[in-house]
Amino acid sequence: MAKNRSLRTFYILLLTQTFSLIGSRMTGLAVGIKVYQDTDQVTPLALVAFFSALPTVLSASVAGVLADRWDRRKVMAVADAGQAVGTLILLVSFATGTFELWMLYVVAVITSVFGIFQGPAFQASVTMLVPDDHRDRANAIQQLTGPSAGVIAPILAGALFAVIGATGVMTIDLLTFGVAITVVLLVHIPRPEQTAEGAALQPDKVWKEALVGLRFLMKHRMLLALTVSATIANFLIGGAMVMNTPYILTLTHNDEALLGTLLGVMSAGPVVGGILMSVWGGTRPRIHTILPGIALEGVLLVIYGVTRSPLALGVALFFLLMPIPIVNASFMSLMQLKVPPDLQGRVFSTLTQTAMLLTPLTYLLAGQLADHVFEPAVGGAHWGFVEPLVGSVPGSGMGLMMVIYGAMMLMSMSAIYALPSIRRVEAILPDYVPVVAADGDAADTVPDSVLGEGELAPAV
Repeated sequence: MAKNRSLRTFYILLLTQTFSLIGSRMTGLAVGIKVYQDTDQVTPLALVAFFSALPTVLSASVAGVLADRWDRRKVMAVADAGQAVGTLILLVSFATGTFELWMLYVVAVITSVFGIFQGPAFQASVTMLVPDDHRDRANAIQQLTGPSAGVIAPILAGALFAVIGATGVMTIDLLTFGVAITVVLLVHIPRPEQTAEGAALQPDKVWKEALVGLRFLMKHRMLLALTVSATIANFLIGGAMVMNTPYILTLTHNDEALLGTLLGVMSAGPVVGGILMSVWGGTRPRIHTILPGIALEGVLLVIYGVTRSPLALGVALFFLLMPIPIVNASFMSLMQLKVPPDLQGRVFSTLTQTAMLLTPLTYLLAGQLADHVFEPAVGGAHWGFVEPLVGSVPGSGMGLMMVIYGAMMLMSMSAIYALPSIRRVEAILPDYVPVVAADGDAADTVPDSVLGEGELAPAV
């Protein structure tokens, strides 16, 4: 009965957070359309992404400390409320006609600062709410939230933008935040018991505790290597995806409704991927899903970069992000299996921080390269070398950038996957398991440092 109640709590949280995410995605798209149409530049949108990513890189570890120390339910509620304040600032500035680009960058920082608390708090709550035998499926279903919001939000935003404008869309966003905050305050999320490894890594100061996740990953170097692979992948896919709205608007001659439809189609792919993962469950070992899945993402990005017609774009976009929920669900299940529950907030925050380390840089580079190098080069003296691949129309420069990013992703992930120690990571690193005392209660835990990294553990 308790297990069913915990699962029900998880799915209620997931549903309401998805509802709020739909509102946020609608706001993001509505503001993005207006900014690009007003400026005809990729750089302002890239700067929004830069300022959104910066707090994650600088302070995600602190968020993980607080997610482990505080009531995770309240952490998520405060995170939602803080992001709602950002939307409210934008709404007032648009409604009063005082909006300027610098305000958008400030709001991006505000919403990101609060948003970094939500991820580790929710991910660490999954372990407490979802039993081991349901976790792969739960993680796979969780991976559907972003894509599902991505299907619904662009279509609604594209259709509503012409009717109610950016202010109307942001009003809807605020209502969804209200629902999410109310629900998260009403549910119960159990607190984890402290493990032996968690106690051993418990420093007396917050700034030292913020380094616990990094110390854990440094101690388990193969998990750190997987995190670095995520850093590389995020650098490449982030640079490509920050151009998505300008790229599609350029190729479709500023058709907002078609943009919304195509972005909805793009998000339908991860929905299908998440459903596939929830039914299939991925490979065992999971590493054979994670790295080949990212390499496949590189191939699909190359295909996206060479497409031009709306129909071809729709097909390419549908498959483009399909591997992402499969990869993410497998990666999170692997980490939840290896990391003690009372360390997960800090470790997952460090994972996020490390995986996002180069993302601000790629946002800055992408905007500048698109506006000042690749797009101006279209049709130039040396463009004939790549014209058979990406064409010679507005948007071809951004298309070539996507081809380059995709090729680099394919080559880098293939090289990492070729390492035998990475392919055997789940066999070498033991699972986190509770130690059962003589009276049948869980007396303590076996930290996953019992076996050294050079020793063999039973294969999962």
